[in-house]
Amino acid sequence: MEDLLRCVQGDITGMEVDAIVNAANNSLLGGGGVDGAIHQAAGPGLLAACRLLGGCPTGEARLTDGYLLPARYVIHTVGPVWQGGGEGEPELLAACYRNSLELAVSRGVASIAFPAISCGVYGYPLEAACILAVGELRAWLSGRPHGLREVRLVAFDARALDAYRRAIEA
Repeated sequence: MEDLLRCVQGDITGMEVDAIVNAANNSLLGGGGVDGAIHQAAGPGLLAACRLLGGCPTGEARLTDGYLLPARYVIHTVGPVWQGGGEGEPELLAACYRNSLELAVSRGVASIAFPAISCGVYGYPLEAACILAVGELRAWLSGRPHGLREVRLVAFDARALDAYRRAIEA
């Protein structure tokens, strides 16, 4: 299982995987950070598809085609806004990972790339988010047959890469 999970630093929009995960907002209509970058790289077809979805509650996930991206699919998930940790943020963030994986496997995805969900403008502490992500992914991957061959944690910078590495090595 460990060889399935790896961390890399780079631009998630250029990942050659079956699906990338978008850290979206509830409207799914684009925003800042990774969400804006994915919408820009995918082209106008992604926005049109997202309009048809009618939004997404926090912790859930929705799927669209990848359009102009190298990835076949985009899985949009809405992470929690950090409010100190006492408002269910860890549970909601964990649900983002689980629901994204369930959706990916239901579509036959063999490779998937995740950004650091909720760690940008939503303010989730990076170290805590990376530990939670690695823990959820390991638990999910070891708990069922899934068909995944690769799960990438994509770090947007060296600080996030180090946080992912520490979480994986723990």
